[in-house]
Amino acid sequence: MELARLAVEDALRSFIAEDIGYGDITTNALVDPKRKSEGRVVCNENAVIAGLDEATILLQLVDCQGASKFRDGEEVRAGSTILSVTGHARALLGIERTLLNLLSHMSGVATATANIVSIAKKDGGAHVRIACTRKTLPGLRYFEKRAVELGGGDTHRLRTDDAVLIKDNHLTLSGTIEQSVRKAKERVSFTKKIEVEATTPALAVEAARAGADIVLLDNMTPEDVQKSINLLKAKRLREQVIVEASGGITRENIAGYAKSGVDVISVGAITHSARAIDMSMEIRASRTRG
Repeated sequence: MELARLAVEDALRSFIAEDIGYGDITTNALVDPKRKSEGRVVCNENAVIAGLDEATILLQLVDCQGASKFRDGEEVRAGSTILSVTGHARALLGIERTLLNLLSHMSGVATATANIVSIAKKDGGAHVRIACTRKTLPGLRYFEKRAVELGGGDTHRLRTDDAVLIKDNHLTLSGTIEQSVRKAKERVSFTKKIEVEATTPALAVEAARAGADIVLLDNMTPEDVQKSINLLKAKRLREQVIVEASGGITRENIAGYAKSGVDVISVGAITHSARAIDMSMEIRASRTRG
């Protein structure tokens, strides 16, 4: 079995344990343990669906089954049945909220991402990548990052061991940009890219000259981002680096950043502030009891 599948299963088991505790006392008191049931999960608004694969694994962990005519990453209309479920009634009732929470949250992230991507592409950023950040809820990073990918976004760093990212606090403790990049090149594998945060056009040039692979333009206005790119071009450094813009970027102002010519726009809001999609689960007894 793939390690990724094992990790997902472990996470899902922890979600079930968190919600059920020592048992669903309401269901156990009211529902015959031999009763079988079937049901469906309905998406109550237009959305990009994410989490179907994970929901299916969740059902399998409690000896239930799930099937869908949709695939993760597809757009669905309000009122669509996105998942059909079968199994013992107690098991389905026990995981109902966990399953809905997972699908609602992941679909919310995917939908928010798709919306931002659409705006950026429409407003002049045909080749720009929309990325998320590490602003994810503890324990949910895999699920939120996967939802971003399904919504058409880039996952950025999954963990701090993916790439070097030298930020302002690092520079306060380690020295200049040039010194910090040199240390990173000496001590980190050549397989890892080095990204440097810059808060002014001059610092962007300094990072590029120091040998950074990626320059992160942090908390700049679209105008300052454009100035940074123009200065990199003037110094004949633009083609040597990937340029990323980040900080305070929303669906309302992303068009200005997309038109600036950056390669990547990272948006923390698509994970930390995505609104959950409204979903519901309808369960009914099967004709057979056991």
